[in-house]
Amino acid sequence: MNNPFTGIFKGKVVFIGVGNPLRGDDGFGSRFIRRLEGLRNVVCFDAGSTPENYTGKIIKEKPDTIVIVDAVHLGGPAGTYQILKPDEISKSGFSTHDISLTMFVDYVKSHLRANMYLLAVQPENISFGEGLSPALENALRRIEELVKEVKHA
Repeated sequence: MNNPFTGIFKGKVVFIGVGNPLRGDDGFGSRFIRRLEGLRNVVCFDAGSTPENYTGKIIKEKPDTIVIVDAVHLGGPAGTYQILKPDEISKSGFSTHDISLTMFVDYVKSHLRANMYLLAVQPENISFGEGLSPALENALRRIEELVKEVKHA
């Protein structure tokens, strides 16, 4: 099976985890970021529910590639993921932070020439409570392996 991340991670990569870890699967972005910290040529930011607060830090890094990681309603089974481009982000069906994330993407694009992607993962449960559902725990492990496979190549 082809790795869907092949060809995406060019140059210096910044991963931005978005979501609320107190709302179940909405914490996927934060958990994913913690798993990638320490990977070479990768800078990780856990932006929580306010990615716009990290624009200065992201711009200062001067990345070549930016990957936003978030739980998004994709209409598929829990744990399904897609890699979306910036023009697809505003059309993707966000739940709690769609307006700020769209504005965030537009702002960062106006300051950087970085390639931007959204790693969107279908949540199962975003009600209050900590921890990921089993479907998202499995997706977390699978996606982490794929990303590390590409970044270490």
